[in-house]
Amino acid sequence: MKTGNKVIIYDTTLRDGSQTEGISFSLQDKIGIALKLDDLGVDYIEGGYPLSNPKDKSFFKEIRKNSLQNAKIAAFGSTKRANKKASEDPGIKALLATEMPVVTIVAKSWDFHVTDVLNVSLDENLKMVSETVKYLKTNDREVILDAEHFFDGHKNNARYSLKVLKAAQDSGVDSIVLCDTNGGCLPHEVEKITANVISKIKVPLGIHTHNDGELAVANTLAAVNSGARHVQGTINGLGERCGNANLCSVIPDLVLKSKFRCRYIGNSELKKLTEISRYVNEIANFVPMPNQPFVGSSAFAHKGGLHVNAIQKNRSTYEHIEPEAVGNERRILISELSGSSNILKKVEKYKIEHDQKTMRKILNRVQDMENEGYHFESAEGSFDLLVKKVLGKHKGFFDLEDFRVIVEKGKNGNSITRATVKIKVNGVEELTASDGDGPVNALDGALRKALKEFYPSLSDMHLVDFKVRVINPKEATAAKVRVIIESRDHKDTWGTVGVSENLIEASWQALVESIEYKLLKDEDGD
Repeated sequence: MKTGNKVIIYDTTLRDGSQTEGISFSLQDKIGIALKLDDLGVDYIEGGYPLSNPKDKSFFKEIRKNSLQNAKIAAFGSTKRANKKASEDPGIKALLATEMPVVTIVAKSWDFHVTDVLNVSLDENLKMVSETVKYLKTNDREVILDAEHFFDGHKNNARYSLKVLKAAQDSGVDSIVLCDTNGGCLPHEVEKITANVISKIKVPLGIHTHNDGELAVANTLAAVNSGARHVQGTINGLGERCGNANLCSVIPDLVLKSKFRCRYIGNSELKKLTEISRYVNEIANFVPMPNQPFVGSSAFAHKGGLHVNAIQKNRSTYEHIEPEAVGNERRILISELSGSSNILKKVEKYKIEHDQKTMRKILNRVQDMENEGYHFESAEGSFDLLVKKVLGKHKGFFDLEDFRVIVEKGKNGNSITRATVKIKVNGVEELTASDGDGPVNALDGALRKALKEFYPSLSDMHLVDFKVRVINPKEATAAKVRVIIESRDHKDTWGTVGVSENLIEASWQALVESIEYKLLKDEDGD
């Protein structure tokens, strides 16, 4: 089979990705993700298994109300049952009822699974594959066959695994996908076996890998290098157990770093990759992995002073691509390891690069505060406020008179947390109270109540993460704690930090700085 350099991208976030532990996509979640995937430019979106649950069945009905620009929607199912005609099989009927143009069928290609899981003969399995494909083709569907456990099956009984593929090919299947379902194969195995299949099968071949050996992306690229031109995966590598091949890595590896190309995803579409990665994490209620390649917040973050100095001279010294190519951004981290290059890069907007005295003052202040337990790598909002204070440009938006937090537990066992805050804004005193799920939530609510009439833009801001770490655990209950709060508005995300022996005091510091940073940012038009 001749192969060009165009690779088809098939996304299975809505089906395989939904099997991730802790994920339960709503119907609207699935529609929203599908529209984002279509905008990115994927070729196929696997919508789900219509026979398995009402939500997946409803998805196919709802997605028809949307006009997709690039992607075809695929309904997923399995081959017919051994004791049923394809036309009578409930699963096949459910697939056709979706009215989707593409049907993806999973079939057993490992003889062990055929005899010990399906409990049918090897010949009966071939008949199930053949009859299912033929029937779907007579109903004018594009048919994709996922050969489940293909690589393990090929290693155990290559002759039979190839018979499964040939049964599908001879029945008119449009493409066949080789699956490393257990995720245990190595790249050289995938490359060799895929090349062997390419020499014997004439329909387009694809690859579907799992990440149990942390090789899903490598195995996918190995298969493509051998001739597979249909790639399956999920956004952020979501999936059962250790996940599937991460399309947020596979796609830029193909578009930016190889001779292969995606049909609809070019350089302009690739810039949407970080956005869709974070969108899916938000929908899934997952905290993004900062060190995720290409799209993670740390993917282009530089901490060592020598590194920062080098990238200022030539970015390719410590970056394999331009972060903007995937919609990400370069970050310069500030810590006690920072040199003047880090500080210089972080304060470019203040135009003080020639003021060595001030630069040294900022660096000394950072090092002193980190020695006390502060941490600015994840608290860039606090760092920006520190710089403004050193430069004499810091502006306070309110004065604290006092605050109080009370936690009560009633006879019924329920806990109630109430915070009271007294502040002054331009000489006007405000006293407010708020109940919350905990001290920080209650303090945040009370402070917002007090400030909302003076600063309406705070309604656009919300807290998205709260982290606590004990700095010197040997001090036991007298140990210092560091609190980092991550906040977000419609435009940006920022972190702030507080340190104290008192958890509530440390939380208050970080909370106040998060609000100050938001207000200063709005005032400066950033």
